[in-house]
Amino acid sequence: MKLVKTLLKATAVMALMATTASAATIAVIGGSNDDAFWNIIKKGIDDATPAVVANGGSVNYLRLVNYDNFAPDVVQLIQTAISMKVDGLVIPDWVPEAEDPAIKQAVEAGIKVILMNAGGADKARELGAINYVGSDEYVAGQAGGTYFGTHGQKNVLCVNTLPGTANIEARCKGVIDGITAAGGKGAQLPLPSTSFGDPTAVAEAIKAEMIKDDTIDGIITISAGDADSAAIAIEQAGKTGKAMLGTFDMNQAGLDRIKGGTQLFAIDQQPYLQSYLAVSLLASAIDFGTSLPTFPVLTGPGIVDASNIDATLSGVAKGAR
Repeated sequence: MKLVKTLLKATAVMALMATTASAATIAVIGGSNDDAFWNIIKKGIDDATPAVVANGGSVNYLRLVNYDNFAPDVVQLIQTAISMKVDGLVIPDWVPEAEDPAIKQAVEAGIKVILMNAGGADKARELGAINYVGSDEYVAGQAGGTYFGTHGQKNVLCVNTLPGTANIEARCKGVIDGITAAGGKGAQLPLPSTSFGDPTAVAEAIKAEMIKDDTIDGIITISAGDADSAAIAIEQAGKTGKAMLGTFDMNQAGLDRIKGGTQLFAIDQQPYLQSYLAVSLLASAIDFGTSLPTFPVLTGPGIVDASNIDATLSGVAKGAR
């Protein structure tokens, strides 16, 4: 009996040591606290974290303070994650020319990487990431441009408050290609990145562009916050009912506008699922050696409009949208 107890105790200690050795330490890099989109990402991280912790691991969310020094600050956060000697890194590849060397450095250091939200499947393969979780931004943009075209818009402006970031450029390119294929035309309005989060600056720039070109009948923004500014600009330019509004991503104000008929649609990439799935899949790969045959894992796009706004609002109430 004493021998059995000794063996059981030794087995338990070895099991604990094995669990500790394989427990996933994960860093997730994300956007500013002032960016509502990334607060939804945080909700997904928070909901995925208990399972990681239950297996002895941890999750650290490293967020940008603001977007004023965007690319260098993202690289610094990657370097911080590497210095923490994490096992896994979830990272949007927003600015490949700046981020790629640092992401490769992380992979070379033995860190398992999942690209989330920005970068796409091809970039994930190039960098040696184990997967990409997110939307195909170009395809999402095409869906928006096509939607405008099928609803009668002929001249669409894509407002870009983060010019130079790969995923946002892909969004606007997709919009322009989509509306062009539908028989209309499109253009991008690039604004300084300091405009992001400055509602007055964004509204004034959009209003000025609409006054300059009276034929603009569709406005699409790259974020839900910018759509709030665009709604003000449309009203101040006297274009209510003439220039229709669409946006990537959603907030409560935008959903209320869709419900009330003053916003045409929103393109949803389901950010909650992006972070929840990315953290869960990465922790499982580290702890248990699992992998998915699905590559990439796409979470969008989906169009939210008058036809499904009520179901979407139900999801918002439950914290899933």
